[in-house]
Amino acid sequence: MKQRLSVEEYEAGVLSGNRSILARAITLVESTRAEDRDLAANLVQNLLPHTGRSTRIGITGVPGVGKSTFIESFGMYLLEQGKKVAVLAIDPSSQRGKGSILGDKTRMETLAGDKRAFIRPSPSGRSLGGVSAKTREAMLLCEAAGFDTILIETVGVGQSETAVRGMVDFFLLLMLAGAGDELQGIKKGIMEMADALLINKADGDNLRASKQARQHYLQALHLFPPNENGWYPKVELVSSTEKSGLKACWEMIEKYVDHTNRNGFWEKNRSEQRIQWLEENIHSLLGDLIQSNLKIQNLLKIHREGVKSGSISPLWLAQEVIKLIQTP
Repeated sequence: MKQRLSVEEYEAGVLSGNRSILARAITLVESTRAEDRDLAANLVQNLLPHTGRSTRIGITGVPGVGKSTFIESFGMYLLEQGKKVAVLAIDPSSQRGKGSILGDKTRMETLAGDKRAFIRPSPSGRSLGGVSAKTREAMLLCEAAGFDTILIETVGVGQSETAVRGMVDFFLLLMLAGAGDELQGIKKGIMEMADALLINKADGDNLRASKQARQHYLQALHLFPPNENGWYPKVELVSSTEKSGLKACWEMIEKYVDHTNRNGFWEKNRSEQRIQWLEENIHSLLGDLIQSNLKIQNLLKIHREGVKSGSISPLWLAQEVIKLIQTP
């Protein structure tokens, strides 16, 4: 096991763009060990002035839509435009074994091998929305390391995508032509949150169907109420294998950035996300406090069977837990 660095050593390494120390810093903020938490909190606080200058893009879609292939092609295109790209790829965790596939570096070999890019696979664990519990912190560390474009790939398994939308500037939904909404698992709520729909694999024999799907989704989006940001969601075609549509995709995102900066939504959105981040951390730390409190754990152990059998109300037991927290 590598020796833990000091806050100053982590800070200097991240700010210098040292990818090895950046990876270790992300591991630190993801740690659930009590001795790592203060160190991680101080590190993020110290690096805060060096964050916030990237474009944060969330990318979602059901398994099989080609998220990883698209991200690799799109990431390589952005590198060619002089961007520094960080990919936070969230892998599904097993709820039984708590294991994670963590295979995105294998699926994005070309991008992972480029020194201008940084790919970090993280397990989603028990977090909702297909994101890691510490994705926000990892994103800030990447920004402090000089990455100006952050791509967050979600699990995309039908969980609440609100968590993803609540931490990015631009929310991109990948779709496929030739499959009904039922097969794709796409819900109206997710489409309403998207700033753009990309119909992937629009090439070869599938190109015609992709063009028809584009018209279908454009018509569907017109039925939705206007977004608070004043932006009308776009629908574009892309082929990750043929590298087509990537330029149009980035130009669309640049127009969105300019549009929301001019109307004030960009900073309003970022401000609201910071408050949401605060609330999530408070809930998370309260949960940790309950898990580590012996009196609370004993109380839960005594009454757990009663809750299981239905003789004790979960509400009553929850209230008793709160009373113990409030007891000096």
